[in-house]
Amino acid sequence: MAKASDSSACVIPAGARSTPAARSGYDRGVAIFASDPILPPDPDNLEVLHDREYRVRAYRVADDQLLIRGAVRDQKPPGLYLAEDPDPLTIHHMQVELEVAFPSLEITGAEVVFETYPHTSCPSIVDHYHQLVGLSIARGFTNRVRELFGGPRGCTHTTALLLAMGPVAVRCSWSMQASVTRRGMVPAADPRPLSSEQRQALWRSNLNTCHVWAEDGEQVARFRAGGELEMPLAIRRRYNELGLDPQGHRPG
Repeated sequence: MAKASDSSACVIPAGARSTPAARSGYDRGVAIFASDPILPPDPDNLEVLHDREYRVRAYRVADDQLLIRGAVRDQKPPGLYLAEDPDPLTIHHMQVELEVAFPSLEITGAEVVFETYPHTSCPSIVDHYHQLVGLSIARGFTNRVRELFGGPRGCTHTTALLLAMGPVAVRCSWSMQASVTRRGMVPAADPRPLSSEQRQALWRSNLNTCHVWAEDGEQVARFRAGGELEMPLAIRRRYNELGLDPQGHRPG
């Protein structure tokens, strides 16, 4: 985790560092992710008061380990507090790094770094977040985070960041399967049918996470009856844009 000079060092697992093999398939001379603004343009004639951004990124360390990095930053626009100030003013900047076992999604390591904070006593809570180790992200994570770190038991900004990081780890259940296929560990169009256990593993981590995945909803009922998983719309559009046949697609 990149840190300012006044932050304590955090050791990154060797497997988490980028290597040519790990990045094979991505080094194509283009950005890995879109960088365009995700907010609509600022409304005309309105004063901007505050900007908060979250960033969460997941990495495959090994086939049984993930690294999840997250950051939250609050900024004030130039000149809001000091008319002579030409630059944005960062008020909060917290970083969290989680080592997560896969596929259990149990947290095996946790580091919290306060880069920018408003009060000298703010960093005193950092070590409290070591209690993340041993928690399961798969089920009950939101409630446990609020119990352990909500209100006066934590930093409100760090705790909010953790609640944004949990779903990213869950999304990796799909991405890790896609990674296995991309690295040639199974054929991209494997003709063998999935077992009942494999089918359940594809969707059970999403159960009751939103109205689409309600356990008494139409989509889950279709899966339990042996129906197929719908191809995500973004993937379907990309197949069409690339002129590819989606018939060989497997969920991942």
